[in-house]
Amino acid sequence: MSAEAAPAAGAPLAEVPADANQHCPGTSSDQAGKSAACAGCPNQSICATAPKNVVDPDLALIAQRMSAVRHKLLVLSGKGGVGKSTVAAQLAFALARRGFEVGLLDIDICGPSVPKMLGLEGQEVHSSNAGWSPVYVEDNLAVMSIGFMLPNPDEAVIWRGPRKNGLIKQFLKDVDWGALDFLVVDAPPGTSDEHITIAQCLAGTSPAAGPGAAAAPAGSGVAAVIVTTPQDVAIIDVRKEVSFCRKVGLPVLGVIENMSGLATPLEGCRIAALRPAAADGADGAAAAASAAAAEEEEDVTAAALAMLAERFPGRRFELRAEVFRQGGGADRLCADMGVAMLGRVPLDPALGAAADAGRSAEGPAAAEAGEGAKVAAVAAGASLPALRAVVGRVVELTEGARAKAAAL
Repeated sequence: MSAEAAPAAGAPLAEVPADANQHCPGTSSDQAGKSAACAGCPNQSICATAPKNVVDPDLALIAQRMSAVRHKLLVLSGKGGVGKSTVAAQLAFALARRGFEVGLLDIDICGPSVPKMLGLEGQEVHSSNAGWSPVYVEDNLAVMSIGFMLPNPDEAVIWRGPRKNGLIKQFLKDVDWGALDFLVVDAPPGTSDEHITIAQCLAGTSPAAGPGAAAAPAGSGVAAVIVTTPQDVAIIDVRKEVSFCRKVGLPVLGVIENMSGLATPLEGCRIAALRPAAADGADGAAAAASAAAAEEEEDVTAAALAMLAERFPGRRFELRAEVFRQGGGADRLCADMGVAMLGRVPLDPALGAAADAGRSAEGPAAAEAGEGAKVAAVAAGASLPALRAVVGRVVELTEGARAKAAAL
């Protein structure tokens, strides 16, 4: 199935016309035909006079489909490049590994990376009487992305807001997700059309509790997991994401500080000794600059590792360093805005290798354990304890008493 097969808008004219401007407020809005975004739209006069408060019929279909999903987790960030897709993919892998029924939905329409990070490149979406069938990584891990619909992986998706919104609605109402414990949604950066659509479509889709059921934990239903990196340039935009969540009524489960320092086995590093070059007779700043530029480099990795092994026999060595800033900015963000800190995940080459290989950072499932050294190398990473702690915190906040009982 190709992306071109999807309806251009996926919503009736009463909500968002297919040929509407990019930031169309919707014909049911009080600003329909009046806002600045409506200027030049061919539907402006119709929208201005159309009846307001028209209910989008897609919402009822979405609510019906999503009623079988207990927890919907939106992985968000106001900043690009902070590792949202990596977090979403590894969170989905880890939840599935713990026995939950998991779906992973990629709504980054213009930059879908989930097929690569789940090892599903080249897969296609098929349809049946029940709807679109997601692509399965494992029996309990289903994935959907526009990346499965592109005839060419290098094909650019050049869509305006209404068409993106229509496809997101189709992913929610037409995909046969089945009964899920978790639906993890990987969103693009920002607070624009995709985010508004997914928040509005999932609002009020929490599954109803049965008779005599215990009260749902705070993370039940729909919640945001917000990803940031430690530096201020990311924190500034992530604060806007928290503000967006509050404006649209989306609970924030917590914040993950990704790339929180560098952590990597020392054996994988190269250690260099720098020897200043001999002075050439120049003096002052010019001499210093010349010497720095002409420093001679010697690889002393083997000698340094041998010295450490002799001094600390039987130990494993790990290099740790602050890359962006010491102390991180996520703590201040959480304190200032009253949200929880889910944990910190260090910058780890093994985690990047896992994403490129389309595998879980926890390593292969038991059935795949014999695939060789490449799999073993991907599985070993300094970030693994931190990732497991984050996943444990997410399960605790969403599952509540059920998670504690399962751990006994």
